[in-house]
Amino acid sequence: MPREITAFSNPLIKRIRSLRDKRHRRDEGLFLAEGLRILTEAREEGVVPRFLFFTHDSADHALVRPLIRETEERGGEAIETSADILSKLSGKDNPGSVVGVYEELPTALDRIDRSAAPLWLVAERLRDPGNLGTILRTADAVGAGGLILIGECVDPFSVEAVRASMGAIFTVPIARAEWGDFLSWLRGGEGMLVGLSLNTDTDYRTPDYPAPTFLLTGNEAQGMPDSYAEACDILVKIPMAGKADSLNAAIATAVMAYTVQDRQRAG
Repeated sequence: MPREITAFSNPLIKRIRSLRDKRHRRDEGLFLAEGLRILTEAREEGVVPRFLFFTHDSADHALVRPLIRETEERGGEAIETSADILSKLSGKDNPGSVVGVYEELPTALDRIDRSAAPLWLVAERLRDPGNLGTILRTADAVGAGGLILIGECVDPFSVEAVRASMGAIFTVPIARAEWGDFLSWLRGGEGMLVGLSLNTDTDYRTPDYPAPTFLLTGNEAQGMPDSYAEACDILVKIPMAGKADSLNAAIATAVMAYTVQDRQRAG
C-alpha cells in the first residue's frame, strides 16, 4: 500500500534529491529517472524502481497503476507525493507525473559477449550528457550490443543523460573501462576497431565492417588521442561539404552506426 509524503523536510526526499549529485549516486548505487514513458519502457524491460513517486492525480492512470503494483510486488516502495516535490526531485519546473529511483545497471567489461551483436559503440571522454543519451538511443535503434565508455566520460546515470536516452538507459548495456584495459580485452578476441577521425582520407562508406565492429567516437572538442587512433584497425572520415569541419559527436556516431549496419547486412 503506497504511503504519502508531502513534506520537503522528509529524510527520504532529501536522500533522493541528493542523487542529482554524482558522488551520492556513486555512494548509493542509485539513479533518478522521470516521466511516464521512460518508466513504462523500463517496466516493459522487466526493470522496476526501488522507489516510485507519483501524484494523487496520476495514481489512477492506466500506465501508473501497473507501475505501482509491480514496484510493490517486487519489494520496492510506491509513494504518493505532490507535484512540487516531484519538481524538486527531477529538477524540472514541469515534471512528469512519475519519478523513479533505480539501481545502477553497469556491465563489467569481462562479462560482455562480443558475439552477441555485430556492432558495439565505444565513446572516450564524452563530456556532454545530451550526447551520451543520444548515443544510447542510437545504440538501441540499431540493435548495438552495448556502449563502452572509455576514461572520464560524463556519468550515464545523471538525470540529464537518463532523460536524453529516452529509456535506452534500460535497454542498452553500459560498460566503463580505462583505455588500456579495453584494448587488452578487445585484442583478446575477435573485433575490428573503427575510429572516427578527421585525420584520414578514408571515406566512411568505403570499408567493409566485419562483425563484430567496435565503433570508437572521441571527445567532442579534442577528438581521440593519437595513441588511440594508432591502435584502431582503421580510421574513417565523414566528408564535410560545407564550412563546418565536423559533425556533433552523437550525430556522427548515428551516421556511422547505420552505415556499419547497412554494410554488414549487405555483406
